[in-house]
Amino acid sequence: MGQRLAELSPAARAIFRRADDALGWSLSTLCWHGPEERLTLTANAQPAIVATSIATLAALKERWPELPAPDYAAGHSLGEYSALVASGALDLEDAVRLVHLRGQAMQDAVPDGVGAMAAILGGDAATVGALCEEAAAGEVLAPANFNGPGQVVIAGTAGAVERARALAATKKLKAIPLKVSAPFHCALMEPAAHAVAAALARLRITPLAFPVIANVDARPNQAAARVPELLTRQVASPVQWHASVQCMTHAGVTQALEFGAGRVLAGLVKRIDPALGVFGVAEPESLTKARDFLEPSLA
Repeated sequence: MGQRLAELSPAARAIFRRADDALGWSLSTLCWHGPEERLTLTANAQPAIVATSIATLAALKERWPELPAPDYAAGHSLGEYSALVASGALDLEDAVRLVHLRGQAMQDAVPDGVGAMAAILGGDAATVGALCEEAAAGEVLAPANFNGPGQVVIAGTAGAVERARALAATKKLKAIPLKVSAPFHCALMEPAAHAVAAALARLRITPLAFPVIANVDARPNQAAARVPELLTRQVASPVQWHASVQCMTHAGVTQALEFGAGRVLAGLVKRIDPALGVFGVAEPESLTKARDFLEPSLA
């Protein structure tokens, strides 16, 4: 995670150093050398992903100093924090400490094995919402991620998710259990939301250089005062990714960069609106290609 970038880019290396100092332990060593079972703990994975995403952005700005500011930034769940760092609302140190706490609070909110998540394929938001209502039987069960056409992730108690998976099969829907450490973005996460709210109350949120699309309402926000409320609500509310992408495309966005390892968001965007081109920036080789991708539209 970001090791090659840090080896070649002083700017990326500085981001990892700042993250290490902020946490008081070597996040960079964990990112680059593992062990994987410790890295994938959500309390560690969350600051690791934020640091890697921001290090990648720093490397691109170092390579391309005149990189223009975006019209919008957006991130899926945890990615909203990276978007807020990019906008200047949160500084890196506060962000990595905050998401470390967020990850630990999410893990602590629900005992291991009590919650679960599953991806429901083939149904729209209304269909999956009705499925959750039918399968809940008095337990917590609700849509957690509206990822795109025909892909809605649900979260809740393990029993309710299992009933939903069985019920989905009778409705010609495909249900795929997800390997997660907690049932994110549902009411079971309320204790974590309180912990995040308390931590945010101690932070200074600075003016945003450009709007960030909020997960909870899929609307652009550029008001620093709203950031704590939006991030607090996000913990136990569904991620409105489908609507977030539509918000940007309806505003005329035609190109986007995805920062960090993987191409998950690019894949979701392709399902939502194939006309929105997305280029992934992760390895050193992608830095020059990102400029080639964007420059024709900036001319």
